[in-house]
Amino acid sequence: MRIALCIACGLFGLLPADRAQAQTKLAAKMACAKPDPNYTAPVGDEANHVLTLVSQKCTWSQGDLGGDKLKDETDTFTSDVNGNLSHDRGYGAGSVASGDKYVVKFKGTTTLKGEKPVSADCTWTFKSGTGKLKGLTGKGTCKGTFSADGTSTWDIQGEYKIS
Repeated sequence: MRIALCIACGLFGLLPADRAQAQTKLAAKMACAKPDPNYTAPVGDEANHVLTLVSQKCTWSQGDLGGDKLKDETDTFTSDVNGNLSHDRGYGAGSVASGDKYVVKFKGTTTLKGEKPVSADCTWTFKSGTGKLKGLTGKGTCKGTFSADGTSTWDIQGEYKIS
């Protein structure tokens, strides 16, 4: 009996560590200031076709990562805007209350009315983390809405794990 138990314990120890770690749900909310800087260059092929390079500061109002409250994030991204649709991709570099940092990569689309953004959808993946966020992986979705003054609010959903 002891031999069978020891063999079973030994086999359990051979299982990959990530199997034992479950994904943790992420549900968060973030508000972003008006983009600054916001560079725009016309492509020249159509009247409403431009490329942009944007950076914006964001603050988390809800959510935690690894048991630590999300604090702030700076998003830097490019957009290919053509008419009332923009294809966006970029990175977010953020921190949690303890000071540990993370980087997230995202891509999505923004709907515009005139030249003003109205709503956006995106997908994201964690790229890296520091401190107790080292080994951070995960992915999810986000939905954004924009105010007339250029600020935006975001609902973030997804899953992550820290190995």
